[in-house]
Amino acid sequence: MRGLGRIRKIIDDVRSAALKFVGAALLAFCLGAAPGRAEQLPLWEAGAGVTVLHLSHYRGSNQYQTWVLPIPYLIYRGDFLDADERRMRGLFFRTDRSELDVSVFAAPPVRNNDARRGMPDLDATFEIGPTLNVFLLRSDDRKKSLELRFPARAVVAVSSSHIHQVGWIFQPNLNLDLYDAFGFRGWTLGLLAGPVYADRGYNRYFYEVDPAFATPERPAFSAGGGFGGMQAIAAVGMRSGRLWIGGFAKWDSVHGAAFEDSPLVKSTHNFSSGIAAAWVFGESSTKVEAFH
Repeated sequence: MRGLGRIRKIIDDVRSAALKFVGAALLAFCLGAAPGRAEQLPLWEAGAGVTVLHLSHYRGSNQYQTWVLPIPYLIYRGDFLDADERRMRGLFFRTDRSELDVSVFAAPPVRNNDARRGMPDLDATFEIGPTLNVFLLRSDDRKKSLELRFPARAVVAVSSSHIHQVGWIFQPNLNLDLYDAFGFRGWTLGLLAGPVYADRGYNRYFYEVDPAFATPERPAFSAGGGFGGMQAIAAVGMRSGRLWIGGFAKWDSVHGAAFEDSPLVKSTHNFSSGIAAAWVFGESSTKVEAFH
């Protein structure tokens, strides 16, 4: 009965969070600039910059690392390949109500983690897979959109000597995007929230403790697949001439996750953030009709 009550509490928390997010999203969607029109814009724009990231070692870790990395800046307004400040994707099909694309994600390696002392380090991971996006609301100028996204990605671990598949991850989410946010030209705002699900292979990679690495303080643990907690992300960006500046804040919770009892989980909540700046140094002479 205690387990059933816990499940009901998680469902109630998710429902409450979803309703609050939808309410905020609808309010933000109703604000903003007046309808615009398609413009003739460069097919591509390219630049480079630097980013500073403050990331948890992994979801559920109580340790963080700060990364300073060079980054490319690419805008591409093609029929199949579509890239902007938020993401790069390949479009398989698009209708007025939905689209199917390919999305990618990457995470840095984990080194010198106290909870994993004596265990193998974690290699960097790379994720790729299809995403079905369903438009719930979208303005005529496409500067405001509210979508349900269903990304399912295969996860591989990558090192200098080998590549091997880790597992699968599924992260359905509600996503709000605002361009020229709240009437400020050149500003973008993105809000995303939803649950995380992963298969056993993925959870084993991050949270399993093999008996060979068990200690009195770190008992053996076998990770199963299933619910992996919740996450929410807020991102903002600003483009002024050739300068682009952006930043994000991310909240993760592994409360109620299938692996929550792993001794490698040292915190049920994580907060990560990052900021970046880039200079656009070139653009194509070819123009295409696009919403800006």
